[in-house]
Amino acid sequence: MNKGKVIIYTGEGHGKSSAGLGCAVQKAAKGEHVVIIQFLKGKGVCETEFIKNLEPEIRIFRFEKSDRDFNMLSSEQQEEELMNIRNGFGYARKIMSTGECNLLVLDEVLGLVDTQIISAEDLAALIENKPEEMDLILTGITAHDEICKMADEVNRIEPVTYE
Repeated sequence: MNKGKVIIYTGEGHGKSSAGLGCAVQKAAKGEHVVIIQFLKGKGVCETEFIKNLEPEIRIFRFEKSDRDFNMLSSEQQEEELMNIRNGFGYARKIMSTGECNLLVLDEVLGLVDTQIISAEDLAALIENKPEEMDLILTGITAHDEICKMADEVNRIEPVTYE
């Protein structure tokens, strides 16, 4: 069996989540099982419903209840969502312990470290517990050095402007 990789998509540009989804579709096309857990995006009913058409090969989860992006919520609403987000991170730990998929995509998980919902140490511990054969993709704007050092591949996506 192949050794699974840890891949990070980071940077200010658009396309990090799309890159993770593209990898998910490639794995699913090979008959492998994929779990995607999205954070800090709200429910995003339209996107989620479309991706659900790819079940059972690709399963997508969002634990947040609000329709709005986490950063757009009031502090009271953010407090309510914190428990839901932490439940999502706990579910990621469960996926790691059961090894129930070939690829786990944690979309915008790096933002959880930025917003101090989880610590870099929490995320590092999750990575360390990755089953040998599972691939893990992490996305988010900011990648911390200690997390990047644990990755097999780090991809920075940035906008480029030409004059």
